[in-house]
Amino acid sequence: MAEPDQRLFFLLQQAAHRLRVAADRRCLAAAGITTAQLGALFAVGEGGSTQRDVAERLGQRESAVTAMVARLAEAGLVAKEPHPREHRAVVLRLTAAGEEALVRVAPEGQEFNARLLAVLGEAGFRNTVEGVGKLARSEW
Repeated sequence: MAEPDQRLFFLLQQAAHRLRVAADRRCLAAAGITTAQLGALFAVGEGGSTQRDVAERLGQRESAVTAMVARLAEAGLVAKEPHPREHRAVVLRLTAAGEEALVRVAPEGQEFNARLLAVLGEAGFRNTVEGVGKLARSEW
């Protein structure tokens, strides 16, 4: 059997996949959105954002975010408005339906975190949040 430190990347991938599938199921049932769309809604909700801002916050290419924003706008969750200074850019804002989707999904997020806390324990949960946060912010 491989040493635990040699399997960390595989275990992180496996855990991320299982958690994403479970979270997607919950988000879809509660608000009709995926976790990827939820992340974009959170990013847009932080203030008048451009697609470039959302891409940077999510750590994705702008082209990927462009397609997601188009789907969110088509679903009536995000509105696009002309940018006041950049003629090629648009400002994104949550619509009332987008804000409502965030409200509907909030209890699922709380329950999901409670379940993670139950699995990891309080110290394990804190350490995981800290460790994964460091990984997410590090340069590779």
